[in-house]
Amino acid sequence: MFLPTKIYFIVFGILTIVGGVMGYVKAGSTASIIAGSISGILLLVAAFLLPTQVVAALVIAFVVSLLLAAKFLPEFFRTGKMMPDGMMGLLSILGIVFAILAWMRG
Repeated sequence: MFLPTKIYFIVFGILTIVGGVMGYVKAGSTASIIAGSISGILLLVAAFLLPTQVVAALVIAFVVSLLLAAKFLPEFFRTGKMMPDGMMGLLSILGIVFAILAWMRG
């Protein structure tokens, strides 16, 4: 179960960094590039810690996914905007699911 989880968190981390950069380029949002970079790097760290440091990796990935979901899902439900709120909310929920499933099977 760790390989699909690892791949997912690599993709999620890269998309999060790219999203932060896009937020900065489109809206001049320094907060977007900082938060996107930190979140994305933490997701990449979690991915590369798998499968040797399972507990640390899954805790990092779960917490980052949970925080991103808490930020993006309420905004998506308020505005209905798929980009970036809906996409990041969906990716975050999938991150939570991947972390829980990997924990249960690992």
